[in-house]
Amino acid sequence: MDERVLTDECLRESPREECGVFGVFGCPEAGRLVYEGLFSQQHRGQEGAGIVVSDGKVRSLKGLGLLSDAIDSAAAAALPGDIGIGHVRYSTTGTARTQNVQPLVGETLDGLWAVAHNGNIVNAPHLRRLFQDGGSLFQTGTDSEILLHLLASPTHRFRDDPIKSACERMRGSYSFLIMSETSLTAVRDPLGFKPLVMGKLGEGRVFASETCALTSIGADYLREVEPGEIITADRTGLRFEWLDGAGRRQARCIFELIYFARPDSLVFGRNVHQVRVLYGERLAEEHPVDADIVISVPDSGNSSALGYSRKRGIPFDLGFIRNHYVGRTFIMPGASNRAMQIDRKLAPLLETVKGKRVVVVDDSIVRGNTMQRRVKSLRAAGAKEVHLRIACPPIRHPCFYGIDFPTSDELVAWKRSEDEVRDLVGADSLGYLSIEGLLSPFEDKGSYCLACFDGDYPIEQGSNTKEVLETGNFLPEP
Repeated sequence: MDERVLTDECLRESPREECGVFGVFGCPEAGRLVYEGLFSQQHRGQEGAGIVVSDGKVRSLKGLGLLSDAIDSAAAAALPGDIGIGHVRYSTTGTARTQNVQPLVGETLDGLWAVAHNGNIVNAPHLRRLFQDGGSLFQTGTDSEILLHLLASPTHRFRDDPIKSACERMRGSYSFLIMSETSLTAVRDPLGFKPLVMGKLGEGRVFASETCALTSIGADYLREVEPGEIITADRTGLRFEWLDGAGRRQARCIFELIYFARPDSLVFGRNVHQVRVLYGERLAEEHPVDADIVISVPDSGNSSALGYSRKRGIPFDLGFIRNHYVGRTFIMPGASNRAMQIDRKLAPLLETVKGKRVVVVDDSIVRGNTMQRRVKSLRAAGAKEVHLRIACPPIRHPCFYGIDFPTSDELVAWKRSEDEVRDLVGADSLGYLSIEGLLSPFEDKGSYCLACFDGDYPIEQGSNTKEVLETGNFLPEP
């Protein structure tokens, strides 16, 4: 394969990643703790997992698939050290390769760096090409590797704070955990797209994508890592710094609250379950319907269905039985793989739905293939009517910050009216939550990214946002 073809293949494979990260500093049995922290965040990625631990010497474990398949828990617990980071991976493009499993580890003149990343660096193709033009070799297809190259570059490694300097070169969404042999650094992008929290375990510090991971190891939640904040833990204590642009505005990913996060987590300072219940209640106000039962599409539709049921006074019942040995189909790579698993995941409960007017509450409709099958299965089970209620607005625009809808063409609501979507999925009626309803639980309504709903992309540079995001070629040399 010639150099040009190889380069283009890597660029095509560069994933948008909505993953889970977890790290500890000053915590004995770091390997065991990181494994447990990742296990509680398995819902954030099921394609691969990795753990890196240091006692002054860095050791790592990684593999493909679910955490329990990728890494032996006893082997993780046997890793010596009190510093560690881990990662569960959900990639939205590209192939599942062990090379892409994080944390990524690289050796520079300053020592080893390990990187775990949740998000998507939108100018990664541009930066990658600059490094390749200078002779750099890349070992993975992930945009996260860019940070290792930046940290190794003389442009950044000789700065007073190389991590700050390197991160300020990148644009997009990122929550990073960056580990050396003797330190752990947590960084969140200036707009705060992706969640990242800090906790305390004994005298040690813990960082995670979600608070449920802190609870799983008995750590106390302290606070969010603020947008644009850099927190470094080493043997001297904690240091706090800020990226340029921190505090100017925020663009927190609303899809975390709609779908990704676990209901028992605090995300952006709000309990996920409570927010979703409020969505269901607002949905009942905006789109009432006479029906016999309310059911959810488990599991992310459960809380909103409960809210809808309470508000309308319609009994909530189990309409689908989930096979828990099938993972989250939305985060499975590839349309054919997702389609194969959809019918395996949920089975209609005939005794619940037969002869009934059924309200089905789900968190979202993205591509439409899942909902089409759900409605068809309810009809086959004897449902008299099927009314869909969706706890978010129509998704009409691609996401460039880490969620798995990178093109408009794959979105069922793109260039279709709500009636057309209703007919396509085969429902009797369809009601989406309004944007006003989506923001109704929050006082800081302007601090969320709604680009997938309204097309307003919160990128600070560039006049043609779509072109900027797709090419990444918009940054002047710093």
